[in-house]
Amino acid sequence: MPLLKDEVSAEERMAYIRGHVSESHPVLEKLKEITEGRSRAAMLSDYESSVLLSNMLKFACAKKCIDVGVFTGYSSLAWALSIPQDGKVVACDISTEFTDIGKPFWKEAGVDHKIDLRIAPALDTLQAMIDGGETGTYDFIFIDADKESYDMYYEQGLLLLRQGGIIAVDNSFWMGRCMKESDTSLPTQAIRQLNAKIKKDPRVTSVMINISDGIFICLKK
Repeated sequence: MPLLKDEVSAEERMAYIRGHVSESHPVLEKLKEITEGRSRAAMLSDYESSVLLSNMLKFACAKKCIDVGVFTGYSSLAWALSIPQDGKVVACDISTEFTDIGKPFWKEAGVDHKIDLRIAPALDTLQAMIDGGETGTYDFIFIDADKESYDMYYEQGLLLLRQGGIIAVDNSFWMGRCMKESDTSLPTQAIRQLNAKIKKDPRVTSVMINISDGIFICLKK
């Protein structure tokens, strides 16, 4: 659709919005710059979405968080900065290749004691937490890992969350691929199916936020 007179483009609108976000924590900014110079930098969490979710953690007075998919530790750092000194972020990843990049920044920010990094398949880590009696004790879970496992992370996350806890599912828009029925790749199908499931899930109230690559925010009833 052509722009109406005086209407701004989507790019101009996003540039304006991004120009009005609070300044980043200096250590977060340093980790972001380091990560952007590495391979697979596209996996870095979006700053605007991290601010939104960090604010939600503070609104909810969250103390116990789970970060599924750590990469260089940017999201884990954001959550750790947003919770009290006695809070905890269980950070789940399968390799130290990238998580080792983030560790010095966690320490520099003074939050390394809050981040419990667990190197193992996240499905195993989450199941061990469930089996260990932690059901219903977490405030927040952020899912941003292998897309084919999203549904299982979601189900395990619901078990671990308390009533009123929040699940945030990243990449729910998936660059528009989930809207294209012709895209039958496994990641796209997994996200498309979970989106449809969440929409009808009576266990949560949910909304997909048009920020970054789409975030599905779900509140456990």
